[in-house]
Amino acid sequence: MQMSETDPHVHIEQKVMQAGADYRNLIASSLGRAADAPSVVTTGCGLQVRYAMTSPHPESVTCLACREHAHREYLRFAEQVENLSRMPGAPVTGDQAAKVVQWARDLARKFVG
Repeated sequence: MQMSETDPHVHIEQKVMQAGADYRNLIASSLGRAADAPSVVTTGCGLQVRYAMTSPHPESVTCLACREHAHREYLRFAEQVENLSRMPGAPVTGDQAAKVVQWARDLARKFVG
């Protein structure tokens, strides 16, 4: 996709679970160095836009296709965590997984609500 210069919408990054400062801070604390925010990203709707025109917050995302993409991605993540927690030797407890699953489903609802 081409870079959109005139799109007035706020989008979400295609890699929803890796979007935003929280994810970069997690990587920085794990690796001891911070990654720069990219100047251009691919969005959930497939456009390439300036990073500044994206947000991981449901109340800020105005692109309907990106909101739907985020909804699906958070539901998919919740399902993955749920399935992982049921496996023998899972790295998370059932209670921990339940909290993460609830968080992801709540966030998914905010993108379509």
